[in-house]
Amino acid sequence: MLPILTHLRNYRNPLLLAVPLLIFMPLPIVAQTTEAYCGFVVLVMAVYWCTEVIPLAVTSFLPILLFPMFGIMESRKVCMQYMKDTNVLFLGGLMVAVAIEHWELHKRIALRALLFVGVKPALLMLGFMGVTSFLSMWISNTATTAMMVPIAKAVLDQLSCTEEEAERLELEKSEEDAAMQIKGSTIDVEAEDESPDEEMKFPEKVANASTVTIEPHNKQEANMYKGLTLCVCYAASIGGTATLTGTGPNLVLKGQFNQIYPENGDVINFASWFGFSFPHMLIVFVLCWLWLQVLFLGVNFREMWGCGIPRSSKEKRAYGVIQKEYSKLGPMRFAEKAVLILFVSLVVLWFTREPGFIPGWGNVLFDKGGREYVTDATVVLFIAFLMFIIPSQKPNLTPWKRTKTVSSDSMRVRETTEIRKLLNWTTVQHKLPWSVVLLLGGGFALAKGCEVSGLSRWLGLQLLPLRSIPQWGIVVILCLVIAIFTECTSNVATATLFLPILASMATSIHMNPLYVMIPTTLSTSFAFMLPVATPPNAIVFSFGHLKVSDMAKAGCLLNVIGVITVTIAINTWGHAMFDLSTFPEWANTTHATHK
Repeated sequence: MLPILTHLRNYRNPLLLAVPLLIFMPLPIVAQTTEAYCGFVVLVMAVYWCTEVIPLAVTSFLPILLFPMFGIMESRKVCMQYMKDTNVLFLGGLMVAVAIEHWELHKRIALRALLFVGVKPALLMLGFMGVTSFLSMWISNTATTAMMVPIAKAVLDQLSCTEEEAERLELEKSEEDAAMQIKGSTIDVEAEDESPDEEMKFPEKVANASTVTIEPHNKQEANMYKGLTLCVCYAASIGGTATLTGTGPNLVLKGQFNQIYPENGDVINFASWFGFSFPHMLIVFVLCWLWLQVLFLGVNFREMWGCGIPRSSKEKRAYGVIQKEYSKLGPMRFAEKAVLILFVSLVVLWFTREPGFIPGWGNVLFDKGGREYVTDATVVLFIAFLMFIIPSQKPNLTPWKRTKTVSSDSMRVRETTEIRKLLNWTTVQHKLPWSVVLLLGGGFALAKGCEVSGLSRWLGLQLLPLRSIPQWGIVVILCLVIAIFTECTSNVATATLFLPILASMATSIHMNPLYVMIPTTLSTSFAFMLPVATPPNAIVFSFGHLKVSDMAKAGCLLNVIGVITVTIAINTWGHAMFDLSTFPEWANTTHATHK
């Protein structure tokens, strides 16, 4: 039996490509309806997305290939779904995030916050979680984790190492710094398209990686390693739920919702999403922090919080590591200040465009005749556009005085006339996750195909028996199912597959679609149990000191906490914010058009 399985494993990818086609092919052959044709496409894409037998972005192209072949939609109409307002919002948000990463503003914020909270175990965990959650609200969860984990490892090494190991670490670090200085001094400044700031274009997050292996000396230190590394990846997933652009599923919800219910009046925007999700994020954040403390640091809160206990030599060394990393950043540069001002302006403009309780600047200045001309995508693209224009250095008000740069090897003198901007297209093109943009587009095309073919209406009719179940019970069941499902698949793919079906179900049973779509969207981010569940989990797991059982033990309760808290949130302040007790007219109108 084992040799057969081993032989089959060699043909895993061809089998996974062919078997779903063979299994689901009878559906369009027997039924020969547009609903059956679309169902075939949905099932095949679901298998390919879950198994990742081909890249997720490549699977997203299948609607362009199959919808015209089956006569569901014209090719030009399918292609239009791949660049909607939500995709532009996602692109603009990522451009701003790239600028923040490029100038290492996120690193300055992180290190400054860690210096403020100190290195007592409980406060250190709070600091790492707080910084990671905040940054994940605005930049990629993966990028945030990749930056924070090496810092956490360097601090933990100092908290665990002996005096001799600390001396070896310090010696190795000094040698690395000296080598970097020598390397930097030999760089030819006359290289094409190069500037002193170009080194930060693609920073390697291995500054704290060390060849000196520091292993925990006892169970307490081992648990500290586990707790302080797990808290980073968990905080990244939790923080991403707070903002509309924080993680992919949130944008999938906005795009799918606007497509299925075009007359919804922009119920889901940056301000409304933040108003609902940020309090929920804080609750999950605090509960996660307490749970990881109890599980890995123990219940001796006096020791963990350091109440009345002087700082030990190990803690002083750990604090010194953070101070040294912060001092390497130097004083805040003009580019960092400019990016910070633009970022704050973006957040303010997002919140004040359409706050809901009062007319926003978007309503007053641009909206005419009941039509919305300016969206959140407009705002973020305006800020991103400015980043391609504003220089990265303080403008020279005396242009006749030009800077001169001397080459270290040839001693030739050249005049620097090119003005570097806060962003350049090369950096954006390299760092932007284009695959997620295509994945979003594929999801929108799939949802449109389900609507046009009548599959959405058919699925809604099959779910009519759910009327007998209380609405809060439906929410709990669906959140649990999705929280389990997302442990094995991409959270964006999970949201893309489930949300159109849930929208059809809600419309059919005359349930406010937001009542089920918002909590299930948040549940796709509750992937805490397995290393493969999210990229942040995989990054943390790759640094060692963790077993799958550690992550499963810590993540299982967090999944339950997430489902319970989101159910409470949607049934309390969510009810008041979105008026979930009524079936809205925009949903009723949409249902009528489907008929």
